[in-house]
Amino acid sequence: MKLRDDSVLNPYNQIARLPQRSDVAELRFGFKAENETVRFTARGIGSTREMRNAFGQSSHTEGYLSLWQVRVRAAEGWNVAAGRDVLNWGAGQFRSPSSPFYFDNGRTDPMRELVGMDVAKVSWTPDMQSSTTLARVVRSGYGAAQPDAWRNSWLAKFDARGDEIAWGMVAAKAPHLGAFYGAHGQYTMSDELMLYGEFGSSVLPVVLGSPEDAAQPYQIRSPSPRGNAALVGSSYTFESGQSLMLEYLHDGHGYTRAEEAAYFQRATTQFGLPLGLMPRLLGRDYFHAVWQANMMSETGYWRLMYTRNLTDSGNEFAAYGETTLHPRLSIYALAVLPQGGARQEAGALFSRSFTLGLKSSI
Repeated sequence: MKLRDDSVLNPYNQIARLPQRSDVAELRFGFKAENETVRFTARGIGSTREMRNAFGQSSHTEGYLSLWQVRVRAAEGWNVAAGRDVLNWGAGQFRSPSSPFYFDNGRTDPMRELVGMDVAKVSWTPDMQSSTTLARVVRSGYGAAQPDAWRNSWLAKFDARGDEIAWGMVAAKAPHLGAFYGAHGQYTMSDELMLYGEFGSSVLPVVLGSPEDAAQPYQIRSPSPRGNAALVGSSYTFESGQSLMLEYLHDGHGYTRAEEAAYFQRATTQFGLPLGLMPRLLGRDYFHAVWQANMMSETGYWRLMYTRNLTDSGNEFAAYGETTLHPRLSIYALAVLPQGGARQEAGALFSRSFTLGLKSSI
């Protein structure tokens, strides 16, 4: 990773001390056992990482279960489950406004794997067209930021499916936050074209307010005022199996153009705080495009991504590719190229990043 020496948020990497090079070895495994009544699944990850920058090097080793679940079929149409589960839904690629837990759904990083929430839930599926779920979220799972805003929270979700339309509604309530309300849906217009959308109304645990007047200080708000986020998108699949997705996102928790400019201006004299409490997205409006290969291909896969912050006019290009060298061995690479200045979101921390790796299945 090529960090920016002129970064306003992290000048000469003196604040965050981000790694400029990382060497990682990772093992992932899955397990499943089931009978007619009970099913147990688990996915574990073990990794060791060596990180280097101008200040020295460090290492970190960890092992954890990203997912695990015990599910019992209690009666016809009724299931009871407990474990660590990814409570994510919706077709959005850039972000997922309809999820209270995974606004960043990880789909912009093909190498990332989401870690589940620790939950107990009961589901009722009376037919193939609908389902209802009630879940108790015990905590946010391994590696969650502390304090855990979603500890001891509740979630209720309803889903409906038809031949052309699928949609769902969700509500979640944490002890010290206002309720989250979300909805998602998709409409299959033809074999090639699908339209989709997501919506979420939320109160965040803490936000860094940025008044338009840069002479005024940052404002830490806990919890935040209620804000709404919405995403609309389309997906077109070509005869080759390649697909093109176009999306627009509006995030009411983001900054206006003037607020973002003031955010960077204050950062020149107030170090640490603007990076430590950096909002989930700096801007309010985004365009995102994805062009990807046929995901069913057995020889390789590629994915091209483009994101434009419509608030500050910054851009980011990313490309991922994976090809099979042997039935059990493949090579992959990810390149990220921000196009923006030090006072734009895309170029605020680094100017380019490149990852190369080998993947082997056992």
